[in-house]
Amino acid sequence: MAAGPVDCHCHLAADCFQADVADVVLAAQQAAVSALVVVSERAAEFPSVLALSERFPGFVFPCLGVHPVQEVSPEEQRSATLKDLDAALPLIELYKDKLVGIGEVGLDFTPRFASTDEQKEGQRQVLIKQTEIARRLDLPLNVHSRSAGRPTINLLKEQGATKVLLHAFDGKPSVAMEGVKAGYFFSIPPSIVRSEQQKLVKLLPLESMCLETDSPALGPEKQVRNEPKNIYIAAEYIARIKGIPVEEVIEVTTQNALKVFPKLRNFLRI
Repeated sequence: MAAGPVDCHCHLAADCFQADVADVVLAAQQAAVSALVVVSERAAEFPSVLALSERFPGFVFPCLGVHPVQEVSPEEQRSATLKDLDAALPLIELYKDKLVGIGEVGLDFTPRFASTDEQKEGQRQVLIKQTEIARRLDLPLNVHSRSAGRPTINLLKEQGATKVLLHAFDGKPSVAMEGVKAGYFFSIPPSIVRSEQQKLVKLLPLESMCLETDSPALGPEKQVRNEPKNIYIAAEYIARIKGIPVEEVIEVTTQNALKVFPKLRNFLRI
């Protein structure tokens, strides 16, 4: 039997999942999802992500990383700085054998977070440091690049990053093709049904695509909590755009997930 889809990027440690995370995981398993790759955004979240991977072994797989936008409070966010790595890097070292990747890392040049060159440079330094640790630990990068598609791909190429997943890419399709040439993968979320990135799905080769949900964000409906079981919505949309069976989309994207996250091979029988 063919393996089900892999959710290559989700936030299962988000507050809104705390009350019913077991139900959310069960719903994904019942929908024949193969695995959930769970990312973190800051050091304070690392214990929750690791705890989920221990609670659901062989199904939930952790990535630890520092996101380019850091939360000061629920109402206030700011651009990441090197100081944000102080607590994170020792924990990444400590738990390196449990990790399938480093993430969520990247650049976010949305003006309200990064309006100055200093803020952008701070984010670049944070990404460079995490790219270095990923290379040293031989782990892939799970990457955010909002309003920063070209700078992110350029920086990753300059740093010699080879195993890269660009999640929910919002840059131009022509810029994405630079990533494809570098051997990078792009994960497509269920929000594709309502997004402007439909040209991207047309242009990207299936061999460079993965699936994700980015749960609880990027669901098919705005402002409605997204869940990993919704990954099929992304797969069905890609199938429709490409004019191929959904089974083929799932089979190829799952193989691609194993290329990006080789440690998954130890758990998924494919």
